Amino acid sequence: MKPNVLLIMVDQMRFDCLSSAGHPIVETPNLDQLAAEGVTFGNAYSATPTCVPARAAVLTGMSQRSTGRVGYQDRVPWDYPHMMPEEMSRAGYHTQCVGKMHVYPSRNLCGFHNVILHDGYLHHNRFKNTPYQESFEQTDDYLPWLRERLGGHRDLTDIGLDCNASAMSRPWHLPEEFHPTNWVVTQSIDFLRRRDPRKPFFLKMSFVRPHPPVDPPPAYFDYYMSKEIDEPVIGTWAAEDEAGLGLLPTTRRGVVPKQRLKRARAAYYALIAHLDDQIGRFIQAMIEYQVYQNTVILFVSDHGELLGEHHFLAKSLAYEGSAKVPFILSDPGNQLGIQKGTTCDNIIELRDIMPTLLDAAEAPVPETVEGKSVIPLARGMETEWRPYLHGEHAYGDLSHHYIVNGKEKYIWYSQTGIEQYFDLVNDPKEIHNLSHDHRYSEKVAYLRDILVQELKGREEGYSDGTQLIIGCQPEAVLNNNNK
Repeated sequence: MKPNVLLIMVDQMRFDCLSSAGHPIVETPNLDQLAAEGVTFGNAYSATPTCVPARAAVLTGMSQRSTGRVGYQDRVPWDYPHMMPEEMSRAGYHTQCVGKMHVYPSRNLCGFHNVILHDGYLHHNRFKNTPYQESFEQTDDYLPWLRERLGGHRDLTDIGLDCNASAMSRPWHLPEEFHPTNWVVTQSIDFLRRRDPRKPFFLKMSFVRPHPPVDPPPAYFDYYMSKEIDEPVIGTWAAEDEAGLGLLPTTRRGVVPKQRLKRARAAYYALIAHLDDQIGRFIQAMIEYQVYQNTVILFVSDHGELLGEHHFLAKSLAYEGSAKVPFILSDPGNQLGIQKGTTCDNIIELRDIMPTLLDAAEAPVPETVEGKSVIPLARGMETEWRPYLHGEHAYGDLSHHYIVNGKEKYIWYSQTGIEQYFDLVNDPKEIHNLSHDHRYSEKVAYLRDILVQELKGREEGYSDGTQLIIGCQPEAVLNNNNK
């Protein structure tokens, strides 16, 4: 029988928040075990680092230009000709998603045989008195489950935290078994019980956390609050207000007090530790159901979290904390012949997930797919690979494009023309913007020219083929695409 395939996807987890990546505080023994039994891709990126465009890349294997998702916009239909779950189903797999999908309409199966859905708190489903809204009660399975067990008018807002409040945190208020992270694992274990034993399975186990609300169970919150929490990295180029306090544009130019930010960072690490324990719980269940050794596992996040770095919170921007993601291909049963316990430095993007998992499943890859299987890289084979990645995000006055090749990064802010150049080898935390240093002028010009060609012909008018054009109206969704 073909190997089972497990895609573990978390939301808003930084690339460096793994013990195996050398993080000084957060502890992730179960993810470290997956890394030991697999290959860690150290230069994996989300080209358009927010939930909707990132997930479009995962499910279609296409670039942001082809999906048309170059920013965040809800309620745009997902009508792509080929999506990964459907292709896995055609290849003979029993397919299931548990947790977050963030597609439209919300109950779009995207080719899965079944979806048990919890997208978290999505505003467009929660707003009252808006035309054509999808009732939240119709588009979520977690909340009815919670109310059935606890009674009363339980809601996601009971804890008092918003779905995008990265700087606000507090402990989970109910027994841990009712936390959404535990719920995803509980439902996933139940899938192991009732799956069709005649078929290999493809399971997408999709967590909302560590995306806000930042609400770890008390045991995790207390443990990380007792630690000395690291300070966010601040680049010499980062803006400050008149009092010298950090500006946080994702809070609309607000200032977050240091103590609140420290608490939020501790709680964020706690959420990741909680996730790790629950992933360990699922691995143990796989062992008990005797499917662990016959399962290929890919662990990834859709994007990162800036956590106050450079005076920014959340995601969307091109900096490493936002755009770079953890990406581990694990093969406990030695089915793929990969070089276990190693790291690969090639530039990987979320579009590579679909061809990788189809490759593992010995399934054909549709012509629409633009990503590439990373399995040859994981085997240590010499293979032609992309020399760089073009990423972007429509984001108001912070709309931008970036080029990264693993050693350096060029960022262009389309509304202001501001350029940034970072030497990632010697300055991996992006502290020094070298775009105006004459020693790097040729490198900046070279990467700028690459971006000029990448943007040539785009409907926004960012490039005329010879130069970048400042001030064009950014669009979150392109018109010339297959959405």
